[in-house]
Amino acid sequence: MADTYYEILKKRGFTRDEFLKGCTTLALMLGLDYSFAPKIAKALETQPRMPVIYLNLQECTCCLESFIRSAHPMMEDLLFNMISLEYQETLSVAAGDAVEQARRDVIRDYPGQYLVIVEGSIPVADGGIYTTIGGHSAEDILLETARDAIAVIAFGSCATNTCVQGAYPNPTDARRVREIVRNVPVIDVPGCPPIAEVITGTIVHILTFGTIPELTNLGRPKAFYNHRIHDTCQRRAFFDAGMFVEKFDDYGHKHGWCLYKVGCKGPTTYNACGVIQWNNGVSWPVQSGHPCMGCSEDNWYNDHTPFYERYQRFPGATVPRDPDRVGMAVTGATVVGVAAHGVATAVKKGKEKKKSEFHNNPENKA
Repeated sequence: MADTYYEILKKRGFTRDEFLKGCTTLALMLGLDYSFAPKIAKALETQPRMPVIYLNLQECTCCLESFIRSAHPMMEDLLFNMISLEYQETLSVAAGDAVEQARRDVIRDYPGQYLVIVEGSIPVADGGIYTTIGGHSAEDILLETARDAIAVIAFGSCATNTCVQGAYPNPTDARRVREIVRNVPVIDVPGCPPIAEVITGTIVHILTFGTIPELTNLGRPKAFYNHRIHDTCQRRAFFDAGMFVEKFDDYGHKHGWCLYKVGCKGPTTYNACGVIQWNNGVSWPVQSGHPCMGCSEDNWYNDHTPFYERYQRFPGATVPRDPDRVGMAVTGATVVGVAAHGVATAVKKGKEKKKSEFHNNPENKA
């Protein structure tokens, strides 16, 4: 863990210019100006890789499955160059006492220097017997691990809002990370699962600046959770025009109309799905024809079911035409700025341009 990120890159044959270009890319990914690139370069030149402990508690591992598919930065770059992942049950070669000792070694040797990522809720019913590791409850392991951490990232909806485990009647009395960890900064990164680049971007911010990113009033990174799905949706124009899918596989569904009537929760859900998307920007659920389920919002599993029914009926109109009123009526949020539309449009046009260039290149034709 002694080598810095820059030292590792030099050993692998990267030039100084390539390193600086990478720093500029990181700045843009974090939503920062070009002028921040030198600060990022200085941090990566001087700071050793940060030890990371990744806990799997009451969850299904879908968040990790998303995490390892990050494209910016690539997961192998993050794991082998930027951080030192000391503990992760699914990825670790060691098991049993050996891997648990590795976790305790980090806590002992790097107080105030390590980062904790938590996937999963914490069951506290019946003494916490519903999730135990090495004979210890999830709550005890979390408290022991988090006590001297720089910060704790609650990764995924299980960790941030208890997700399906906390759905009524919540038989295990599942709790969110924020309810258990009190004296260490907690960053919520909700989603079922979250977008890979959201968690990697949050980690890179901490690595670069040594501080947690700017958060919303709900404790989420503002760079990724400050706008509604509705504000960056490719189907938004159909909502404004009153053109809705009435049932799956109808004419509107086949032609990309708005999915609000078949259960889309986009007007009340805050996330970056429509901008960043999944699998290196290939697509996301709404673009692929499936309504947003609002999985990044609190108590979503209870509040948003049945999933495929219209979420709300508003007095005065059978079909709401003003998405800002829709969002405010349901969430009490302030009106979101229109800048997100420009970002979404720019990203979409950039992807379409790349696809067009690829298909028009004679070398790519069979």
